[in-house]
Amino acid sequence: MADLDVGDLAPQFDLPRDGGGSLSLAASAGKPVVLYFYPQDDTTSCTQEAISFSRLKPEFEKAGAVVIGLSPDSAKKHDKFKSKYDLTIDLAADEERKVIEAYHLWVEKSMYGRKYMGVERATFLIGGDGRIARIWRKVRVKGHAEAVLEAVRAL
Repeated sequence: MADLDVGDLAPQFDLPRDGGGSLSLAASAGKPVVLYFYPQDDTTSCTQEAISFSRLKPEFEKAGAVVIGLSPDSAKKHDKFKSKYDLTIDLAADEERKVIEAYHLWVEKSMYGRKYMGVERATFLIGGDGRIARIWRKVRVKGHAEAVLEAVRAL
């Protein structure tokens, strides 16, 4: 299966979310969507990334964009994560990894010589037309949310 690329239709999803209910790509049709994938709630880099996107949420909203964080954690775990760090962004729970796999982000990783499967930290900017406008793979957290905001403003 080929990786997704700029210009491709973004795979649709409808997943449980923090606070109850669900999040879907279709619900944001016509608006840019920042869909960022992260490995796990309440780890150092994932927390820094969520705080950065939350801090900039008003700017993303001014630019007309929706920000959704997605990980394989449960909606209940997302609730605790949001509460602990006063996060304001929406978090989707992909416990079965169907969306993570549709975006080709369930990958082999390596730490201290040990290989394991996990979520690649990546961000997809999806245009209001449902097509992928930009992709960031193997994201480094510092400055990332700001770079994504600039890309949203440039749409």
